[in-house]
Amino acid sequence: MKVLVVDDEQPARDRLRQLLEDMPGYEAIGEAGNGEQAVRLCTELRPDVVLLDIRMPGMDGIEAAHHL
Repeated sequence: MKVLVVDDEQPARDRLRQLLEDMPGYEAIGEAGNGEQAVRLCTELRPDVVLLDIRMPGMDGIEAAHHL
């Protein structure tokens, strides 16, 4: 499964990506630091799963989910 990791904190994105590397069948295909980037990358990369942080500056995870 192709996974997009979205969190405004780089250490959190790093940890999620690391966890995905240990799970067979899952691949982190991209990262976003905010909701706007997440929506744009979903259009470009077409992930199967989006790991989306709720609290982010600008467009938060709830609003991004509505766009997705």
